[in-house]
Amino acid sequence: MNKEQQKEFFRRTVFLKSILILSAALMLLRLFIISVAQHSYYIAQAESQHGYYQKLIPTRGEIFVSDKYSQKPYPVATNSKKDLVYVVPQDISKPLDTAEALGRITGLDSKELLVKLSDQNRKYVVIKKNLSEEESKAISEAKFSGVFLDQENTRYYPEGQFLSQVLGFIGYKDNADEKTGLYGLEKYMQKELAGIPGEISADVSVNGAAIPGTQRQFSPAVDGTSLSLTIDRAIQFKAESVIKETVQKHGADSGTIIVADPKTGAILAMANFPSFDPNEYSKAQSPAVYINDATTENYEPGSTMKSITMATGIDLGLVNPSTTYNDTGVVEVDGYKIKNSDGKAHGIVPMTQVIDESLNTGAIFVQKQIGNERFYQSLKNFGFGTATNIELPEAIGNLNNLKTNITVNFYTAAFGQGISVTPLQMLQSYIPLANKGKLMQPYIIDSKILPDGTIVKTEPKMLREVISEKTSTLISGMLVDNVENGHGKQAGVKGYYIGGKTGTAQVASGGVYVQNDNIGSFVGYGPIEDSRFVMIVDVKHPRDVKFAESTAAPAFGKMAEFILGYYDIPPTRK
Repeated sequence: MNKEQQKEFFRRTVFLKSILILSAALMLLRLFIISVAQHSYYIAQAESQHGYYQKLIPTRGEIFVSDKYSQKPYPVATNSKKDLVYVVPQDISKPLDTAEALGRITGLDSKELLVKLSDQNRKYVVIKKNLSEEESKAISEAKFSGVFLDQENTRYYPEGQFLSQVLGFIGYKDNADEKTGLYGLEKYMQKELAGIPGEISADVSVNGAAIPGTQRQFSPAVDGTSLSLTIDRAIQFKAESVIKETVQKHGADSGTIIVADPKTGAILAMANFPSFDPNEYSKAQSPAVYINDATTENYEPGSTMKSITMATGIDLGLVNPSTTYNDTGVVEVDGYKIKNSDGKAHGIVPMTQVIDESLNTGAIFVQKQIGNERFYQSLKNFGFGTATNIELPEAIGNLNNLKTNITVNFYTAAFGQGISVTPLQMLQSYIPLANKGKLMQPYIIDSKILPDGTIVKTEPKMLREVISEKTSTLISGMLVDNVENGHGKQAGVKGYYIGGKTGTAQVASGGVYVQNDNIGSFVGYGPIEDSRFVMIVDVKHPRDVKFAESTAAPAFGKMAEFILGYYDIPPTRK
């Protein structure tokens, strides 16, 4: 081999070695990318081929109510199995024919179905949920290739519109993949009702069998907690019937009735009208009907507040039922003239007459004796301006007008204008009047039934003593006199002493009160000797009458008569 041949051999050897070194470097780089930089990607790919995963869905807790006669509770929110239809596009032999046939059965648009049935990139496409029995039968009998039926748990409300705003419903929120509680108890108690999902995962071979020696992961689903409510089914049915009848009779916009046990704070009924069927909530006339006005509506209570003003004055020793003042029919303050609702001057009148004839000037007289600071603190003490902490979404009202120390604001607040409350807060404020001065916290969940069967009972909670027992007795006597001789006559029940107060509140809009628009209410309790119920009736915007004595008071009387008979409480008077 001459020198030229040696040089050529050397050059080729170097070139070949360079190629080998470069190839080795590229292979090492690729291995690095696979094993380090794209590790998670390839692990995911491997798991998609050799992994098995399934989410385990817990059973949602049920909701129950009872009544005086029931041997077992009635389910008002429960679960049922419903069919759904899904397709596997790769298995569909005739997409067009199948889409048209499915469209006829389900009522869905066949063109939209064809798009879903033709999507070869998807292995599982849900077509429709909650099929009717007729739809399921028709699909099953058609024996479409690539079309299958499956079952899923669905929420069911056996009583339809019964208690609907309290219960709420479940549905999809913000395009989420899973349903969640929307409104009412379903929303407020979502976490406990829903339970905790579980999961199962394992490595499997290409034929789906578990690979021996690999680790399996399993965490069981924990079912949701069930709820037993304080609601009495019979009283609730009656309340819904009465408020519906009252709203329709007077052409009102809406109405609310709440009934509670004053000794415990347990809610016995919470009814609103109009209502809706949570099984078909999408058919409601307006989403506004989903809202539970009993706990979330802020309104000016009107003269039902006079009972609270009077009780405060009595408890502080500043007035008593026979205390008098000179009613000139008008009070001038801060450039305003405040008159009685009847526009009259009544002369020298006692406090009992202030309640009976619902005199605004009389409420102002009592507030002046109390003073601004003590009056404001008393309203807070009765529960206004703060949450009741019931197990439902709620508003808290508004006492901001009383933070300015403007005199006219305190005068109008004394008879329930210029401040706002919720119906539940107004009901709660009358509990101390009926319960020897003790304020109880309202609650609607009687007990929780945990997944393991353990029952956790709700214990009544006394928040504080708001007024003395003596004050409770005196104000109760005044409220009985109002039902006997004042504007509350139609709230009475023959044979019983019932106490309560009407309220006809003006409605503000844009900072001014609207003419010929009001919210009529009545709050009361009975029988006075040993009160078994405290109740509020609100009628919003009645069209045919002006005062609550013609709207809310008669509805209260019907409910009171029913409850007294339902509880078999014997009459105490001739």
